[in-house]
Amino acid sequence: MKSSATMSIGAVAERFGLATHVLRHWEAMGLLAPARVGGERRRYGPDDLYRIAVIMRAKEAGFSLDDIREMIATPEADARRTVLRRHRDDLARRIAELRTSLELIDCALDCDHEDFTTCPHFRATVAERITLEPRIRA
Repeated sequence: MKSSATMSIGAVAERFGLATHVLRHWEAMGLLAPARVGGERRRYGPDDLYRIAVIMRAKEAGFSLDDIREMIATPEADARRTVLRRHRDDLARRIAELRTSLELIDCALDCDHEDFTTCPHFRATVAERITLEPRIRA
């Protein structure tokens, strides 16, 4: 962003499709630090807009606000990588679970049985879940 002009909280919220209270919350969490004019009014510059875009992208990727704060607040590359690895591992696990769910749905959709729950192939697919080791759900 080339402009050095600043924007009000309302203008920034509108630009990103956010409520103003979201920006205030992010500021309270230490994710944002807009300049203050007259001691009270927030003014957001180009770096703030970039930070907001980063936060939004990270949230879309499934990061928690605490993880985002940890990643962007620390000057230590290893700490950022630790958060990224943890999140990557979680995403890989969730993707695997979603692929299994998709396979189950595809199996049911491709089934010629009147009641797919009685189909031997579908039942075998579900039985695989029964034989998996139990695990704690978060």
